Amino acid sequence: MSEGNEAQERVLDIETSSAGSSVTEDDQCKPCGSQDEAATVTLQVAVENREDDDDVVVSSQSPEEEEKEMSKEADVIDCRPAEQLMEVEKAQEKVDDIVVPIEDTAASREGNETVAEVIAIEEESVEILKEEAAIDVLKRESTVQQSVYQIKWIKWKDSKVPIITQNENGPCPLIAVINVLLLLGKVKLNYVQEIITSDQLMEYLGDCILESTPKNISEGAQLNYEQNMHDAIAIVPKLQTGLDVNVKFTGVHDFEYTPECIIFDLLNIPLYHGWLVDPQAKDVVNAIGKLSYNQLVEKIITNKSSSDCNSVTEALIAESFLEKSASQLTYYGLCELNEVLKPNELAVLFRNNHFSTIFKHKRELLQLVTDQGFLTESNVVWETLSNIEGDCLFVDANFVTVPPKLATSLAEGVVIPPLASSIEANSPEQIDRDYLVALSLQEQQKREEEDLKV
Repeated sequence: MSEGNEAQERVLDIETSSAGSSVTEDDQCKPCGSQDEAATVTLQVAVENREDDDDVVVSSQSPEEEEKEMSKEADVIDCRPAEQLMEVEKAQEKVDDIVVPIEDTAASREGNETVAEVIAIEEESVEILKEEAAIDVLKRESTVQQSVYQIKWIKWKDSKVPIITQNENGPCPLIAVINVLLLLGKVKLNYVQEIITSDQLMEYLGDCILESTPKNISEGAQLNYEQNMHDAIAIVPKLQTGLDVNVKFTGVHDFEYTPECIIFDLLNIPLYHGWLVDPQAKDVVNAIGKLSYNQLVEKIITNKSSSDCNSVTEALIAESFLEKSASQLTYYGLCELNEVLKPNELAVLFRNNHFSTIFKHKRELLQLVTDQGFLTESNVVWETLSNIEGDCLFVDANFVTVPPKLATSLAEGVVIPPLASSIEANSPEQIDRDYLVALSLQEQQKREEEDLKV
């Protein structure tokens, strides 16, 4: 109760001082900060005391005087100048004007943050896709690097020699080159070895390239050879899948130079092809000239749409040649191969986008059979290269022809069962087998006669 009495006395003192002053009502309405502050303090104190002491009556004034005093207090509160009120309203409007843009900016910022989040998510998704693609590439490369090849041991010059078989019918110059090196004795494998990886093959190949460095050559030639050797080693991994080879139709040795050809040069392994134009076909010779395959294709495409009749005619002649020699071997090219290759020469033949190991036995061209389907067939070692249609014969390690029906059955994966004791002497089965044996003996006799003549 003492705090309430002191507050009331403080109010009475302030009111008495205000009433005893000579300030008029007009003077009170002047924009004076001290008067406004005094009125505000008076109001705040009065309100606080009323809230705190609603049930306490300490004023000694009559109700009429108290009501009159409260009216004066209200007049003091409302006597703030109108201009100041207007300024307050304007200030409030400015605050509102500032708040709205801030809210809009905040909303815009939220929108921008949302867009940024979406962009970040998309970029993250792209990075994930790139990582997955890179992993797929690594898996494919790993699969290629971990390719495993079966080894077949054949008879070669009175000794057992391994050759690498191929499980897929695709361009694999690695196998062709390695088989030449195996037959030449430059690469040797353990006799009990049955499989080998592509990494091991490339390691053997790299060793052969390093060992083939020539001796006693000039410094300039040495530097040139070392540069070629580094280029060749960098290209070795491409041997697993294929090489960029662009033939020319003018000779069995003629290829457009590419870095891939360095490997054959360093290893001293001849690379041939038989896709040649017969010089007697003058119109074809004029249409093709000395162009490479890629250049010829471009010429055909360009000249076929030309307004010059001669250009169109040459394009059609060249296109016809490519269509008729789709096997990438012509009879003229086959004859040239027979003339160029020396007896007992090993080389690599590029034909039909495939690389194969070839060998010239006396006067006949042979291809090494590397199909994995013949892995367990010791009698099937070579295949004759005597025509361009593919009607060739299989021969064994002694270059004796395998009976035709047996060769066909082996090619189709069919194994002829051995002769059973229950077969009758004059039965059709016995007659067929006798016929096969007779053909084999006849072919062998012809070869022996040819060998004697040579």
